Amino acid sequence: MEQTNVHALAVTAARARLLAMDMVYKAASGHIGGSLSSMDILTTLYFRMMRVDPARPQDPERDRFVLSKGHCTPALYPMLALKGFFPVEDLNGFRHIDSQMSGHAEMKYVRGVDMSTGSLGQGISAAVGMALAGKADGLDYRVYTLLGDGEIEEGQVWEAAMAAAKYHLDNLCAIVDVNGLQIDGATADVMPSEPLDQKFAAFNWNVIHVDGHDFNALEAAFLAAAAHKGAPTVLLAKTIKGKGVSFMENEYGWHGKAPNREQYEIAHAELAAALAELEGK
Repeated sequence: MEQTNVHALAVTAARARLLAMDMVYKAASGHIGGSLSSMDILTTLYFRMMRVDPARPQDPERDRFVLSKGHCTPALYPMLALKGFFPVEDLNGFRHIDSQMSGHAEMKYVRGVDMSTGSLGQGISAAVGMALAGKADGLDYRVYTLLGDGEIEEGQVWEAAMAAAKYHLDNLCAIVDVNGLQIDGATADVMPSEPLDQKFAAFNWNVIHVDGHDFNALEAAFLAAAAHKGAPTVLLAKTIKGKGVSFMENEYGWHGKAPNREQYEIAHAELAAALAELEGK
């Protein structure tokens, strides 16, 4: 990827992180840690890989994205806004009772959302259904779904994985946000899920390891997934929970907590400085 494209993606991700922080602070609730960790993945998808058109959000030939870890809308909603599905100003209503910007992904009211999600494990199951439908209809769209590594503890995830392999859904790409943390601690302590690569391989998936904050590596991984035929692909994306905010990074306590005013001002300053530095290059 040309350096100018990498820089453009970095700027978009930095803007989205700043928007996410504002959303969670104004709402006094939300899941910021896993949203910050997955922002570079979503930026690569929406601004480099996926065929989506904000003017035609229901185009039957569009690529689909399912936020299986449906609580991380502070990552998804800014991405959709920056892509042009709705005005950025709409994000100010996040989690407000009189707004349609719900805390979990909502397809009925939020343009660009392909599936309502929240109960963990159901998102990848819906993505499998979408991919199977694409095969049945003879359409060449691709389906992407983002899971958390805590979500992997759900048995339904592995039922979906079995079905995807059985039907050879090579139009399906799952991404696991491997930040090592979940709501109440390290995944290794709560319910160890490693070795994830061997487990997915045993379920007959194509497995790719990738740095979830490296845009070049992410693009290469998505292209390799699209080129692989006969089986679904999973990207195991190593990330940092709370990426971009010094006191939130690698701290599980920021899984689903909003910052107070003092914390917000520090976080906002750090994210704004990172954005300004990128925009000045």
